[in-house]
Amino acid sequence: MRFQFLPRVRRHFLLLLAFFALSLCTTTHAADMKITLASPGPGNLLYLPIDLARKIGADTAEGVSLQVRYFGGGPQAVQDMLEKNSDFAVLGMPALAEQRVSGNPVLCIAPISQVPAYSLLVRNDLKGKIRKIADLKGHVIGVMGHTKGGRATSQMFIEYILMRNGLAVDSVNFVPIGKSYAAQLAALDSGTVDAIMGDEPYASRMHQAGIGFYLADLHDARAVKKLLGGLFLNAHLATREDVMSNHPEQAEKMVKVLKRTLVWINQHSPQQIVNAFDFSNPAERSALLAALKKYKAMYSPDGTFSAAQIRTTEQFFHEVLKESPAARSLEFNSFIVDKWAGRRR
Repeated sequence: MRFQFLPRVRRHFLLLLAFFALSLCTTTHAADMKITLASPGPGNLLYLPIDLARKIGADTAEGVSLQVRYFGGGPQAVQDMLEKNSDFAVLGMPALAEQRVSGNPVLCIAPISQVPAYSLLVRNDLKGKIRKIADLKGHVIGVMGHTKGGRATSQMFIEYILMRNGLAVDSVNFVPIGKSYAAQLAALDSGTVDAIMGDEPYASRMHQAGIGFYLADLHDARAVKKLLGGLFLNAHLATREDVMSNHPEQAEKMVKVLKRTLVWINQHSPQQIVNAFDFSNPAERSALLAALKKYKAMYSPDGTFSAAQIRTTEQFFHEVLKESPAARSLEFNSFIVDKWAGRRR
């Protein structure tokens, strides 16, 4: 009897232990708060912190299971958020401000970049015809597209540059292009557009391949200060007012995930950042590494708002939309929540 009874007890005990371990594992997994975020991409430098957050475990470190939905541009990403398919989005700050002017209940809750981070690339066969911004008159320029309620920030920037160089906005034709490398390459290489207000590391790849040449680079802090008078809040984390009212804990956690990622970027080398990704294409890997070596300082070092950058961005927005009384009167502080990100001068 004893030889039959003891093994049976032991078996029951082991089964109980296994059940307890499984329950503990399931409970731990269930404790992670699922958050869905809409983002342009994947793969462009401006929104790299979103791609990186899951790679380095910044989300799980904050008790979050981050799900990312990718779109062809910021306007599409924020539209997804407004349709409540996602609760957060990343996009350009001027594009969010235009959504606010259109009456949409959007809020900015954390910064990502401190420069615009766009490259104006012109098709190589036009090198003899287009030497300066004014030469773009009558040409077709690819931008990241638009949706009801707003344009892409990339379009606002080319409009601003045109105005600063004495050209009317309607002196060029804008064509929406995608946010992926394949879409931007196809648009420029096929001759569908004469120039693009594009992203890194895609612009560098096209330049190296002899498809386009740089006419303007808005990644360099010195160039941005010269053009705009200061550093610039562009890429950022946004949410809806109802999320902030009903689920502030989600907003707090998402800000913490982003801040953790930005600090990690600031503390690691370009090579270490690239190593966090699993690249199957060597060209993609080398292009990202080259871009990070040049432009790593484009990101906010810690995800803290800068009052000076907010002012610069607000002035830019008022200038680009000067024909709109509602846009000119919009104060950015009215839709920025710095409760968790913090703010410095």
